[in-house]
Amino acid sequence: MTGSVVLAFDKFRGSATSRELTTVAAAAARAAGWTPIAVPLADGGEGSLDVLGGANKHTTVPGPLGRPVDAGWRLEGREAFVEMAAASGLTLAGGSDGNDPMLADTTGTGRLIATAIELGARTIYVLVGGSATTDGGLGALDAMPPAARLRGIELVVACDVETRFVDAARVFGPQKGASPAQVELLTRRLELLQQQYLERYGVDLAGVPGAGAAGGLAGGLVVVGARLESGFELLAERARLDEHLEQADLVITGEGFLDDESFAGKVVGGVRRWATAAGVPAVAIVGQAELDGEVPPGIDIRSLTERYGIDASMERTLDLVADEVTRVLAGHD
Repeated sequence: MTGSVVLAFDKFRGSATSRELTTVAAAAARAAGWTPIAVPLADGGEGSLDVLGGANKHTTVPGPLGRPVDAGWRLEGREAFVEMAAASGLTLAGGSDGNDPMLADTTGTGRLIATAIELGARTIYVLVGGSATTDGGLGALDAMPPAARLRGIELVVACDVETRFVDAARVFGPQKGASPAQVELLTRRLELLQQQYLERYGVDLAGVPGAGAAGGLAGGLVVVGARLESGFELLAERARLDEHLEQADLVITGEGFLDDESFAGKVVGGVRRWATAAGVPAVAIVGQAELDGEVPPGIDIRSLTERYGIDASMERTLDLVADEVTRVLAGHD
């Protein structure tokens, strides 16, 4: 059979963007006689701004270690989209080897939020993920207008984790270059900051799942009135994924690295859940898969490294994804 296939890829970090993957997948589907429905997606982390249409504003702000960076962001009418990785991301710090996890802060992200407000935005979506920082959002708050001047501003934090505020260093610190001793210091700093936030703003972050996202930036924004939302849900709704699934006979999704966390707030898990609800079979083409638990029902996993090896999967990602899409669709004829 042939029919309509939704192509809803997340990025393969370091190899291809979600738009690049969706484009080659659509071409492969068209060549196989299927009607492609391209829906590039993200989970609120790196790459989310590109999925939303890319940056149409640029502002020079302090990077995570203080060096100026040209940070792109998006303004649509009275809505703004700020991707914190563009101002405070680990890549900007030179990765885990170049980062100073004790000094990295979110001042640049706060400056972007302040600029968006100055230019008339009244709803600001902060897309978190890929951060170099574990400052609990203190740098961002110091760079933003006082809480009293945020009245009438809707802040929405799009994230994909349930990590608590004081756990941010333990869960994410090693990825940002923190040694075990630094993780302990950062954890104590977050504990102290959580208490200070409670005293100053009257908001107890201890019971807020997701407040530890982006090294606690999410929690820092919560204390001045932000609400936390699933990044996947936000982007899937804006892309009208549910409407596209109603027209589909199959959905193909994917991401660079699949693990158990992929089914807890990330794109592959979200697409599986939405596809199951719509009664549409799903396939995930991933770079690498390392699962401790069982694959949830309703989705078939195809690993490029398992079929082609790690080197080929990294060097020829787009070609191999196109080949795998062709193979998947041939199996559904």
